Amino acid sequence: MLPISHINGPGAIPSGPFSFFFPDNVPTMNVLVLNAGSSSLKFQLIDTDLDMIAGNRDRRLARGVIERIGSQALISFENAAGNIVRTAQPIRDHRGAIDAALRWLVSDEAGIEGVSSLSAIHAVGHRVVHGGEKFTNSTLITPEVIKGIEECIALAPLHNPDNLRGIRAATEIFGPGIPQAVVFDTAFHQSMPEASYLYALPYQLYRRYKLRRYGFHGTSHRYIAYRYRTILGIPKSDVNVITIHLGNGCSATAVKGGRSLDTSMGLTPLEGLVMGTRSGDIDPAIIEYLMAMEGFGIEQVDALLNKQSGLLGISGLTNDMRELLAEEREHGDRRARLAIEIFVQRIKKYIGAYLAEMNGTDAIIFAGGIGENSAEIRSRICRDMGWCGLRLDEERNAKLVAGAEGEITADGSTLRAYVIPTDEELLIARDTVRLVERAELPR
Repeated sequence: MLPISHINGPGAIPSGPFSFFFPDNVPTMNVLVLNAGSSSLKFQLIDTDLDMIAGNRDRRLARGVIERIGSQALISFENAAGNIVRTAQPIRDHRGAIDAALRWLVSDEAGIEGVSSLSAIHAVGHRVVHGGEKFTNSTLITPEVIKGIEECIALAPLHNPDNLRGIRAATEIFGPGIPQAVVFDTAFHQSMPEASYLYALPYQLYRRYKLRRYGFHGTSHRYIAYRYRTILGIPKSDVNVITIHLGNGCSATAVKGGRSLDTSMGLTPLEGLVMGTRSGDIDPAIIEYLMAMEGFGIEQVDALLNKQSGLLGISGLTNDMRELLAEEREHGDRRARLAIEIFVQRIKKYIGAYLAEMNGTDAIIFAGGIGENSAEIRSRICRDMGWCGLRLDEERNAKLVAGAEGEITADGSTLRAYVIPTDEELLIARDTVRLVERAELPR
C-alpha cells in the first residue's frame, strides 16, 4: 500500500461545502470513496490535494466494509490509528449501509480529527465498473452521466446496477450540495487501438452491439503506471511497462507511452489470465460442447466459467493462492501444484505476447493481493526469463511483502521488475479533487 503521510494535520474545518483551502493555502479535501457491490459496500475517507507528484498530503482517515446488505449485515470499520470496530446489525439497502458508515465516521468512537459532521466530507467519489465507449475519463455526476451509466448496464449487468444504487443512495443522503464523481474501471483502456480491442467477428456486430474488448482493473493499472513514473521521475510519455494485477481477479496490461495499448480482460472480466474462480481464456467451442454433453443451460455455463473454474476448479480445493502454496509445500498436493503451474504459465504467455507487441519494454510491475504479497509466485513468473534481460534478485524479492514497494530485479538487469502496491481508492479520491477544482465551484 502506498504510505499515507501524516505530515500535515487535518487543519480547520471548511466554512462551507466548497471551501477546500486550509490555512497554509494548499487545496485539500476530505473525499469519501464508495464502492457499492450487490450486497456489499466498501468505503474509504481520504484527505488529499492536487499535488500528484509530491503526494505528501494524502491521509487515509478511515476505511470500512459492510457485507450481507439486505439481512444481518457484517460491519468492519477501521480508523487511521488502526482501531477496528466489528459488529452486526440489520441493514436493508445501500442507503442504510452508507448511513451506517457516515454515522460511525462522524462519531466519537471513530475519533477522526476534524470530522464531526457531514459538512467535513467535501466530495464523494464512486467506482463504476463499466463506462463503455462513452466514458473515456472520470467525470462529475450529472443526470446525463447517470443516463450514460444506465445505458452501459447491458455490458455489465452484474455491476453497474449496484454502482448506481450507491450513487443514488449517496445523492439522497448528501443532497445536491456536494459534488460527486465517478471513476470507471474501463476508462484507462479506451486508448487501445482498434487492432487491440476488436474481435475477429463480423464487423457489423461491433457496430450494432459494441462487442469489443473493454478491459477492466483500469483504475489499478493506471495507478501503477502513475506510481512507476513518480518513482523514476520520468514523464508519462516515457512509461513503457507491463502491469500485472494479481488477486482473485487477474489482468495484465501493456502500457506504452503511459497509455493502455492492450489488456487481457475483454468484453467481460472473464477473458485472459487464470483467476481465483474464473477460467480465463478458453476455446469458445467448449461452451457448446458442455451444453450438448452435460445438458447445461447458459446460466450454468456462466456460473461454471465465472465461479467454479480457475484456481478453484483445477485444484478442487480453494481459490486462495496462499492455501494452494501451503498444500503444495506441506503435502505435495498434485492438483494444487497444477493449479499454480497453470496460473504462472498463463501470465508468462501474456508477458511474452506483450513484449512482442510493444517491441520490448522497460519493466514488469506486480500488484494486487497475490502480486504484492507472494514472493514465491513472482519468483516463479520471473524464472528462466534471462532471455529477455530479466534477472530476479531473490533476496530483494523475498523482502517485498505486506505492502512494501520497490525493485526486485538484480543490478544490471535490462528488463526490470517492481512490486508497486495498488491504491485505487487514492486514485479515485485524486480524480474527484481534480474534477471539482476544474469545475470552479463556488467557495
